[in-house]
Amino acid sequence: MRVYNFSPGPAVLPREVLEQARDELLDWRGGGMSVMEVSHRGKAFVACAAAAEADLRELLAIPSNYKVLFMQGGATLQFAAIPLNLTAPDSVVDYVNTGHWSKKAAGEAQRYCQLNMAADAAGSKYCDVPARADWRLTPGAAYLHYTPNETIGGVEFHYVPDSPAPLVADMSSTILSRPIDVSRYGLIYAGAQKNIGPAGLCVVIVRDDLLGRARSSTPSVLDYKLVADDNSMLNTPPTFAWYFAGLVFKWLKRHGGLKRMGEINQAKAASLYHAIDESSFYRNPVAPGYRSWMNVPFTLAKPELDQTFIAEARAAGLVNLEGHRSVGGMRASLYNALPAEGVAALVEFMRDFARRNG
Repeated sequence: MRVYNFSPGPAVLPREVLEQARDELLDWRGGGMSVMEVSHRGKAFVACAAAAEADLRELLAIPSNYKVLFMQGGATLQFAAIPLNLTAPDSVVDYVNTGHWSKKAAGEAQRYCQLNMAADAAGSKYCDVPARADWRLTPGAAYLHYTPNETIGGVEFHYVPDSPAPLVADMSSTILSRPIDVSRYGLIYAGAQKNIGPAGLCVVIVRDDLLGRARSSTPSVLDYKLVADDNSMLNTPPTFAWYFAGLVFKWLKRHGGLKRMGEINQAKAASLYHAIDESSFYRNPVAPGYRSWMNVPFTLAKPELDQTFIAEARAAGLVNLEGHRSVGGMRASLYNALPAEGVAALVEFMRDFARRNG
């Protein structure tokens, strides 16, 4: 029996796509083999990869002067790859710290170049975003990095910050959840395991003028230009994850594209926040203007009931609602593949639980 999976990642995948992958698992495109068994340089997989890129370009309206790279290692590997590709050791980079993942990205970048923390939300316990007017940007910075959505804290930018330097964004938990203007960015990267597909793949979208800058010490498999020149097949790519991502891109196109997905996601989040705000039993700590559509943390008025809530929710088919160990409480992740019915079921359960335990 399928459950409603609120995991922050690896996350819920579209049922239609899972069923298609299941049906094709032993015999992909009539070849008598799984997609996991064919050569990544064979005509069939090369065509599959090209179609995935074309569909992603269409969904995100990616301009022609950007390369799309399908890389291994997840978003965390890009924490190092970005400074290796875009800076020299004496370069200054600006980072905005709004939570766990932006802080981790900054810590890794600091190993390779000079880091300036342009804004830091630690003082608000990562429940808000420092006002843009207060950011301390560096003239001539190599880039400005920010995390549009913090998966753990549930803090999200609902605007694209202006930047004189190339803007770099970790969109792991928001990519494909709504339309974006790719041209505002120098580089976008996103781990796959939230809105794209299985873990093991990372999509990098990088503007052409930022290619060819990698340090001589950069590993070849992390050099964006080398990866781009070889169509992301400098080495054996994660073929199944790439194939599956392509199926997800087609699923998104069949279901109205990113405009429709954004409408659905906004409505899902609004429904859950309303249930939290209407009750004195639940609380979301994030400043209302920066609440995430994708990851909704909340606490109970009686923390001693946390495990009861989790156990009863699991029995009701609502799973993976535990908050991150660093913040506790609950967290509901509302990625594209989580249907609106799942949020409605969670809201109904929360109201019933509050009535019985308030």
